[in-house]
Amino acid sequence: MIDNAAPPFDAVLFDCDGVLVDSERITNGVLRAMLHELGWMVSEADCFRIFVGRALRDEIGVITAHTGVAVTEEWIAEFRRRRNEALLLALEPIPGAVAAVHEVDRIFGGRIACASGADRPKVEMQLTKVGLDRAFAGKIFSGMETPRSKPAPDVYLAAAAALGVDPARAAVVEDTATGVRAGVAAGAVVFGYCPPGSPAHHPPQVLLDAGASHILTSMADLPARLTRRPDPAPATRVA
Repeated sequence: MIDNAAPPFDAVLFDCDGVLVDSERITNGVLRAMLHELGWMVSEADCFRIFVGRALRDEIGVITAHTGVAVTEEWIAEFRRRRNEALLLALEPIPGAVAAVHEVDRIFGGRIACASGADRPKVEMQLTKVGLDRAFAGKIFSGMETPRSKPAPDVYLAAAAALGVDPARAAVVEDTATGVRAGVAAGAVVFGYCPPGSPAHHPPQVLLDAGASHILTSMADLPARLTRRPDPAPATRVA
């Protein structure tokens, strides 16, 4: 049951990939195929471990170290083209995310934002694909448009400033250790999302170690968790 009293937060800031849209398997599948073409036969598990939650531009050195190939702007553009093509074909929302966003939007009077480390065209395309573009219209922030990308807090600070809220009064919903660190660095309270058994999401302990205060295993539970009074020791509970 949702508490009808004033929620303990002033705004909710959502990551996109892995929180709102089930994109990581698709994106990493394209990336892994292109890395194989460069001669790096990286496994699916290692591709997730190395790249999920990180901006590709920040990992260019890793790719060069494993392939001996200098990654060019043209290669990155081709990756984005193939990635977007695959996402448009197969992208689905995270289960429960669409309904949760609409309910959170209602509870917080529109004080929600999407703060992603991905490039803006990708974020906008994905939100449109799953029907969340109107909920986040004018409230989409890309880490590629800030001085630093996650795990730096810049994109969350920009989102909070645009909503006119103190970052310390914001809740952040993230699914990777990199994103959790960004939310914590911004001063927000971070909810770490990790559905059971998903190789594309960091496990609960990894998110807690990164600074998450709460663990969320179903997006359907988010509205109620956001309006619940703080637990005495939230970081010790998994729900």
